[in-house]
Amino acid sequence: MSTIGDNVKEVLHKVEKARKRSINGEEVTIIAVTKTHDNQVIQDVKDLGFTSIGENKVQELVKRMEVFEDSLEYHMIGRLQSNKVKYIYDKVALIHSLDRHSLAKEIDKRGRNSEITVPCLIQVNVSKEKTKGGVFPEDLESFVEECLKYKNIRIMGLMTMAPHIDDEKKLRSYFQKMYKMREIIAKKGYNELDMKYLSMGMSNDYEIAIEEGANMVRIGSSLFGKRDYSKL
Repeated sequence: MSTIGDNVKEVLHKVEKARKRSINGEEVTIIAVTKTHDNQVIQDVKDLGFTSIGENKVQELVKRMEVFEDSLEYHMIGRLQSNKVKYIYDKVALIHSLDRHSLAKEIDKRGRNSEITVPCLIQVNVSKEKTKGGVFPEDLESFVEECLKYKNIRIMGLMTMAPHIDDEKKLRSYFQKMYKMREIIAKKGYNELDMKYLSMGMSNDYEIAIEEGANMVRIGSSLFGKRDYSKL
């Protein structure tokens, strides 16, 4: 518990310092990425005030929901297959990875059948990495306009995963580009969406992301320690 407590204290300190240096000073929501970690560790973090968790896989997210029920807020942060939408669409605070028309159509259908609006972030592949999902920057505005046709989806902002690189200047350029895209879309004044969140930054780069305008970060190893990748 002491190690987790120390990690939490350090992360909160760094987040607050980065927020004070940021271009907008917005409050930052921390999503604890719980992938591969056991429920007791998650309970420890929850006891220390973290109530929002993120999972990359639907089956893992469902397992967390079965254990923690309504005591946590759940975020689907990984690539979402259309045939898995039905398991989580009405239970998550945000789907972070809306990135294609077929997925939007399925989320909208499920929301319409349940008479709810499903909150989503559009994932942007800002660095155009072949191994990552997401809409390319030049296609973002047209994708947003397409999503506005779906009345049971509520776009709440943008998400990206920056490349895992040591080049701080390049990292900043990606985060700056995301911030500009968020501002451009927000200024269009669409009533059907709300550019509330800019979800970017993970354990290796969250301070830089916050400085460049992120108000939501997804942090795993800095809170929980190294992952056991044999469980992935």
